[in-house]
Amino acid sequence: MKKQIIVIHGGATFNSHQEYIHFLKQGEVSANTFKTKRSWKDFLQKELGEEFEVFTPQMPNKYNASYEDWKIWFERIIPFINDNVILIGHSLGGIFLAKYLSKNIFAKKISAVLLVAAPFDDKDLQETLGDFILPLSLEKFYNQTKKIYLFFSNDDPVVPFEQMSKYKNVLLNAQMFTFTDRQHFNQESFPEILELLKNIQF
Repeated sequence: MKKQIIVIHGGATFNSHQEYIHFLKQGEVSANTFKTKRSWKDFLQKELGEEFEVFTPQMPNKYNASYEDWKIWFERIIPFINDNVILIGHSLGGIFLAKYLSKNIFAKKISAVLLVAAPFDDKDLQETLGDFILPLSLEKFYNQTKKIYLFFSNDDPVVPFEQMSKYKNVLLNAQMFTFTDRQHFNQESFPEILELLKNIQF
């Protein structure tokens, strides 16, 4: 049986539809904004090989994300998932997993959860987290897997490095991977996460 991984990408949220429309009309853009960008998430299946099955769902409306919409779509994956799945969340996808697992018992056993540049709260963030804000307790998340890994870089311009310690304070079993030069982890190559995934015991 193949080792399964679900990867949840990032996104943006707004406090109102009006703010979202303003972003579409007035938000800063460049030519690169409209070009296809590939990141390490796109290459996981190829680099991990046939021993793995990688799910990379496109979550609904990532430019104006809603936790409830993402929850519905995320749960549609469950029938295709076996026990001992690995969950990876990047940026908004990370706080989505943290909130979902803190409010729900996932239907399958979880081998590990990896949070990459995931915000913990909206302190010092340049944008709102909308309905992705975490509940007061992450105990249910903590109890669903013995393996939680945090990846943060201290030059991240989007999610402050200090957010990592907030996760560590409540997820006492979490292991930290810290970097100085990865910014918001949008690079195409991520050898450290590949090595970790290959060595997690299922």
